Amino acid sequence: MTIMTARIASVLLGGCLAASLFSGPVFAVGNDNSAMPTCKKGEIYDQKTKKCVKQQSANVSDENRTDYAYSLAKAGRYEEALAMLDTVKDQNSAEVLNYRGYATRKLGRTDEGISYYLQSVKMDPQYAKVREYLGEAYVIKGRLDLAKEQLNTIKTICGTVCEEYQDLNAVILDPSKI
Repeated sequence: MTIMTARIASVLLGGCLAASLFSGPVFAVGNDNSAMPTCKKGEIYDQKTKKCVKQQSANVSDENRTDYAYSLAKAGRYEEALAMLDTVKDQNSAEVLNYRGYATRKLGRTDEGISYYLQSVKMDPQYAKVREYLGEAYVIKGRLDLAKEQLNTIKTICGTVCEEYQDLNAVILDPSKI
């Protein structure tokens, strides 16, 4: 291979890699196993039909609503996320309480968020995601001791290689990452 051919190949490869980074759709992560796009205000993503539908006419499950609320929260649409969670029939699921805690914490209502997280932990003590977010809330409050307790609990749930452990550990080491 000549030097010119190698240069052209490397430029083409670099261009293809750059294009692939910017060409895909944007998704917000819902529950730990799914990705869900966010829709315009007043709509909800229906997981069955795989499209945005009017929220008022939507006949979607509580799980769909919960996952969508989390997608909204991860997209920074916290008030909409809380409103979506209000439409869930079962308000006492670990996920609903966790995502309500996440949205309220992100709105600056950290103590309220902690109260939701603690309710979620009572319902499902092995739910690593709520423990990560509870730990982050404790970091915000300056309670690194309590954050480290959550980190140790996450370690017993899923080890040190799971995303929840990695994310909380990073925040404990550098609180500016919240």
